[in-house]
Amino acid sequence: MRWFLSLLAVLLLVPGWAGEARLPVLSSDATVRARWLPPRGGWPRRLGPLEPLGALSLSSDDHAFGGYSALALRGDEAVLLSDGGQFLRLSIAGARLTRRGVVSLKDGPGTGWMRQDRDTESLVLDRTTGDAWIGFERVNEIWRFAPDLEHATARIAPKPMRRWGDNTGPESLVRLNDGRFLVLQEGWRGMREPHEALLFAGDPTAPGAVWGVLHYQPPEGFAPSDAAVLPNGDVLVLNRRWHFPPLRFDSVLVRIARDSIRPGALLVGPIVADLSAIMAHENAEGVAVSVERGATMIWVVTDNDMSRWRPTVLAKFRWHG
Repeated sequence: MRWFLSLLAVLLLVPGWAGEARLPVLSSDATVRARWLPPRGGWPRRLGPLEPLGALSLSSDDHAFGGYSALALRGDEAVLLSDGGQFLRLSIAGARLTRRGVVSLKDGPGTGWMRQDRDTESLVLDRTTGDAWIGFERVNEIWRFAPDLEHATARIAPKPMRRWGDNTGPESLVRLNDGRFLVLQEGWRGMREPHEALLFAGDPTAPGAVWGVLHYQPPEGFAPSDAAVLPNGDVLVLNRRWHFPPLRFDSVLVRIARDSIRPGALLVGPIVADLSAIMAHENAEGVAVSVERGATMIWVVTDNDMSRWRPTVLAKFRWHG
């Protein structure tokens, strides 16, 4: 009887345990490798307004590496956020990486025991304060985190997002140049009706946050996977679709005019670039914009869905739009 009571006590004390394996956590001393990944046929000079500068294939022997669904830039760092609530901070010089650290969210929905508790799909990072806003799928909430990227300071579960589905929620989150926040519903591939979106007047997690409902129409067969704002205020929306068999992805960038972003609007824009080949027909899920010496740069990262045999591709482009 004593052993049974001991086992029962362990089960009660282990948070969230329901027979499922613990969420894999990337080791702080994991080695991350990078190699150049030239596309077949060589680099094109231009992809619409994009000039390809390079693409890296990232890999690690650590089984928890990968699954990167969001991307942000801070100083000289590329900050990759996995769909398991883990940040990988990298400094990049050519094909050489200087790993700055691995950070795991200590706060979030649920206990953090299972991947479903930390299904982080979108990210806004304030380069001045270090605060971060993260979109969680499954619970369809937005959380604000302190600069340590571990501890939450606020959260919101907007009523319209409750109908966004378990695995088709806030895939894209972007802060506009005027301080408003735009969040897009991922929906599903081939979704014929426009995807719902919310436009917040400011910090979505602030007390009394005000939002308006609008919609985004992706190219046919595509679903939005992330968004970033250009220096002039226009928004680039990354869209992807998949084919099977064999498993391959197409990815395109759509440009949304800043003046069209308002409550009640239907956001529609032209495809400005097809990134499918550059991204090795992988699952492009994160996009970010930086300005370097007056030049606008576009960064895109893929999610390998935790498949060891698939690469994580990080590509960089110069914007000539």
